[in-house]
Amino acid sequence: MRVGIAADHGGFDLKQTLLPWLQAHGFEIVDFGAYQLDPDDDYPDFIIPMARAVATGDVERGLGLCGSGVGASIAANKIPGARACLIGDIYSAHQGVEDDDMNVCCLGGRVVGASLAIELVAAFLAARFSHLPRHNRRLLKLQALEVRST
Repeated sequence: MRVGIAADHGGFDLKQTLLPWLQAHGFEIVDFGAYQLDPDDDYPDFIIPMARAVATGDVERGLGLCGSGVGASIAANKIPGARACLIGDIYSAHQGVEDDDMNVCCLGGRVVGASLAIELVAAFLAARFSHLPRHNRRLLKLQALEVRST
């Protein structure tokens, strides 16, 4: 699976933890930055290109990291086709994909420890959308909203 990852200064250390784990587990990684720690950088500069890559299919899934994960989630959700959520528990990490076709997992580098982050990312990346009729119906409603909003 091809996975995009993006982080500002608040998620930079967590990104540095996740990168070797992703590589060790055979994921193809597209790193959207930040490539160095800069306390003055802005999460939209990294998250938006990653979310666009998810929406266009250049990567299958995305990981958005900032201090709390909230800004990353807000930024990613501005891109039609990106379905991002702030994740802090394993159930939501897989259920968001299975039921809602979530394709961007957002984590807070200042609120989620490395071990939990790895478990969350593992659950997110292992999950698959169910394609149950009720879930397809809901996804179509969201996609129609995006078309009307652009």
